[in-house]
Amino acid sequence: MAEARCALVVGGRGFLGGFMVAALRRRGWRVRVLTRPQGRRMNADEVPGDLTRMLAEDDWAQALDGVSVVVNAAGILREEGRQTFEDVHERAPLALAQACAARGIRFVQVSALGHPDDGGFIASKHRFDAALLELPIEAIVLRPSVAYSLRGSYGGTSLLRALAAFPWRMLLPGDGHWTFQPLCAEDLGEVVAVACERGARGTYDIGCEHPLALRDYQSSWRRWLQIPGRCAWQVPLLLVRAQVALGQWLGRGPVNRTIWNMLLRGNRTEAGAHQRVLDTFGVRVRALDEVLQSEPSQMQDRWAAQLYFLAPWLQWSVVLLWLWSGVVGLVTPAAQIEAMAQGSALAAAAPVALARAAGVLDLALGLGLAFAPRPRGVVLAMLACATAYLVGFGLALPVQFLDPLGGLLKNVVLIPALAVLWVLVDRR
Repeated sequence: MAEARCALVVGGRGFLGGFMVAALRRRGWRVRVLTRPQGRRMNADEVPGDLTRMLAEDDWAQALDGVSVVVNAAGILREEGRQTFEDVHERAPLALAQACAARGIRFVQVSALGHPDDGGFIASKHRFDAALLELPIEAIVLRPSVAYSLRGSYGGTSLLRALAAFPWRMLLPGDGHWTFQPLCAEDLGEVVAVACERGARGTYDIGCEHPLALRDYQSSWRRWLQIPGRCAWQVPLLLVRAQVALGQWLGRGPVNRTIWNMLLRGNRTEAGAHQRVLDTFGVRVRALDEVLQSEPSQMQDRWAAQLYFLAPWLQWSVVLLWLWSGVVGLVTPAAQIEAMAQGSALAAAAPVALARAAGVLDLALGLGLAFAPRPRGVVLAMLACATAYLVGFGLALPVQFLDPLGGLLKNVVLIPALAVLWVLVDRR
């Protein structure tokens, strides 16, 4: 039996990249995914690589061994550390494309629909698109509008789904009149898979056939999620712009200035783009309502949408609790601490020093949860501390369980809350 054709997918571990990998495998491709090792053991289908370091043609030789087509779905919405638009969107992909041209490997570029003036994300993507099509290579550039899936969400699509699922009424930026042409990530995956097999060249805008207003997009999701209430609370644009500016300044969150500019401009394909995609790739990009009608929503879909805003609320409540606990442990007078420990097992255990040490630890954990980019380890440490406080102080000072305001008993609720937070802080 002949060996399956091999495709290298750059960005295949991302939200959209996963659907492309799945579509390729359904069509019989053997897929390899370029992945940053990050100190872990690589899976059998992974190839180690880092776009910030693979800036020369020779850097791609090992990754391209045995490959007949490359799909580049890598992208970053904001620059952070070594990851810059120039390296991730231009220099590394250009080196990869040059290596592919030298080996006769087809190149499928998954870009983004938008205008270069919207921001560096779009501008850098489009600069590479133009450079790619100038190379002597079989190359296709695909520019999708906003992509969603019934199987999950990520980034801006998660935010939009959460706004649609808000209790009582959905939240809507302004009057929600801005239009775009959203497409199902599964449809995009099929287009990419077919593009890997057909020798078409050029740039293709991809989106559903007819533009959809943001208000209608939100309403469709709310109906699908089976959440009552069809009205909306319109969020004043001044507040929306302030949130966008804050997210841009902090370098966090699903919305930045580029995404906001794309929405304000309207993220729409060129006239006839929908039919052109159908004619070239044989894939009909479905309308949102058609996709939503194809499968019912489940309880987990409502959980994911409605927990979206609760997760940061829980996280920052825990941050405040730990910081306040740390401050109290450091400023409570020594005499008060010694009086509290008098007659207990803690009296001989240097209670003042113990309280000060616990205060420093609580402050460190509170700051860690506030600023760590991957805070799961911090939450585990908090779980350990809360359990230790409950057991240790419960045995040494059992009278604390009789505190009319809760005292140690609050940890009985705090421990499962931290366990839930450990799940929710994984916001990828």
